[in-house]
Amino acid sequence: MLTVEQVIASHKANIETLFGLTNKAFEGVEKIVELNLTASKAALSEVAGHTQSILSVKDAQELLALQSGLLQPLAEKTAAYSRHLYDIASGASAELTKTVEGQAAEAQKKFAGLVDSAAKNAPAGSEAAVAILKSSVAAANNALESVQKAVKQATDVAEANFNAVAATATNATKAAAKKR
Repeated sequence: MLTVEQVIASHKANIETLFGLTNKAFEGVEKIVELNLTASKAALSEVAGHTQSILSVKDAQELLALQSGLLQPLAEKTAAYSRHLYDIASGASAELTKTVEGQAAEAQKKFAGLVDSAAKNAPAGSEAAVAILKSSVAAANNALESVQKAVKQATDVAEANFNAVAATATNATKAAAKKR
């Protein structure tokens, strides 16, 4: 049987975990806001510089050369911004996943202890039911581990695909800029 102290300790641990996750979420939001502010300041500064450059253009040929020179850095900056944003999101996701997996492992351990305690205190003749319960718990744990592995593999594949697309886009922009 669970005691009042155990229930209170469990609730206290859950609240601490909730506040820890909330703090991690706010840290992620702060990083995104900081990234956006930095990107906005840089963009504003660049726009001012480009405006000055455009105003000093003397002919159409010079204007075309100036505009084509702006495309490559813009694509590279967009790719870098996307990469930073992805890094922040994946870092926050990794923290969340780590915490959730830790909580799940702790819950599994407590539940297994509860099942063992119930098995020890089960009335005579209920061995078959206890065996089925233990088997069900083991199957559920195995299924959870399989899901966690599948999610990890899917995340790795998504990250590899993101990196490949970003590299391809950057290389295509560089190639197009060289042709001009």
